Formats: sequence, C-alpha cells, structure tokens
Amino acid sequence: MDPLVDEGWLARELGTRRWTQVRTVAESGSTNADLAALARAGAPSGLVLVADHQTAGRGRFARVWTAPPGASLAVSVLLRPPAVPAQRWLWLPLLAGLAVVDGLRAAGGVDARLKWPNDVLIGGRKVCGILAERVESAEPAAVVGMGINTLLAEADLPVPTATSLAIEGSTASPAEVARAVLLAFDAWYGRWLAGEDLREAYAAACDTVGRTVRVELSPGDAPEGAAVGVDAEGRLLVRTASGTRAFSAGDVWHLR
Repeated sequence: MDPLVDEGWLARELGTRRWTQVRTVAESGSTNADLAALARAGAPSGLVLVADHQTAGRGRFARVWTAPPGASLAVSVLLRPPAVPAQRWLWLPLLAGLAVVDGLRAAGGVDARLKWPNDVLIGGRKVCGILAERVESAEPAAVVGMGINTLLAEADLPVPTATSLAIEGSTASPAEVARAVLLAFDAWYGRWLAGEDLREAYAAACDTVGRTVRVELSPGDAPEGAAVGVDAEGRLLVRTASGTRAFSAGDVWHLR
C-alpha cells in the first residue's frame, strides 16, 4: 500500500530547509522508535519519518497510542541540537506543540490550542499528542514525535475527549498537514537555537496558562493553583497556596 503522503512531494515542498531527508511509509511500529534506532546508528540531524499508521505508537508514561489505519498521521523528526544546554531540551516538546498549532491553523483552518506540556486541543478536545525522547549516541540526539488525528471518525475516537481534523470540519489532506507542521517546526526550532525567549509566544498559544489546574505528580501529590506561565526552561509555573512552583512533568488537569 502506498503512503498517503508522497515522499518526493513532501521533500520538494520542504525545500532546502532544516529537514535533510524525508521518508514516508504506510505503516510503522513506532516512528519514534524507528528514528531512535537510526540515531543510535549515527543518522544525522534533520531526518523526518511520516507514517499513516502506527501499530505500536507510544505516548508519555508508556501509554499506548492507537487509531485505525489511515485515520491519523505520525510525524517524527531527529534533531541533534548543537551546543544547547541539556536543561533547555525541555523546550523541544513545547516547540513541537507550537509547530502543530501553527500547522493545523494554516492547513486545517482550525482554532488549535496547547495544553501543557504535550497536547494540542481543538475546542478543549485532544487532536494531537507529542512525545520527545533523548537518544544517547556519540552525539546526543532528540527524537520528537507528533501523532495527529486527521481523518479519524467520531465512532473511532479512543475517548470522548479526543477529536480529529475531519470531525472539526477540516478538509486538509494528511500531506498538507505534514507540510504545514514541518515548516512551522523549522521556524520555531530556528528561533529556539538562536536563543530567543519564547515564553510569551508559548503562553499566548497555551490554553493551560490562565486556568486553575491540578498537577498530578503521584497518587499523594497533586497540587492545585493558577497556571501563570512557563519559565525559561519550559516548566509550567503554578501559583499554589504555598507559593509558585515550577513543574517539568506531571499530568495537568484543567479545572473549572
């Protein structure tokens, strides 16, 4: 079966930008796992892998990502950030979120918003999940994966809180979505490499900032408070009863 996204077309559309090699496949176990293996083998920065279907897709905390064949788009990129302090790598999933928001708005005409740290929402429902992983090799690498619900039907939703571009009325093709997201990622990644302060831009696109939230760290530790922004390392800042805390991980719930 041919992939929904034509490899040659996508490579030409991306031009001579950051993405040095583009591969598209109809099916992958996990695009992140495939690129991680290539990274350990020495693959260079800028490799892109796009799949119409994942049979063993993963989310944060080893959660399983599933969708019927052809209903979602998996896009993973391999990056080797030069001379960037390790603590700044926390921004990589946030950059991916900004890229998906811009890409879905441009290609799909939808009002996409961010949920810290790794979800993209439309109307409060999840349309995309993001997973960033550090890969240890001769030159450390990052693999960033984006799973976007494109053609998923309402009857196939894994949970009622999910959605897809098709459900939201978008007619954008998977190829158009992949192109728009990767072009946006190129731009955001370049700004990050240049040392630009992206906190204000992220907060403006994030539906978490300005809300009362609960951050679940463990069964016995779930502080609540007002999300007031992100810090220089991309951590969520929450004003709690005991003071403002910075979170680099945790399940965030938007409270009414």
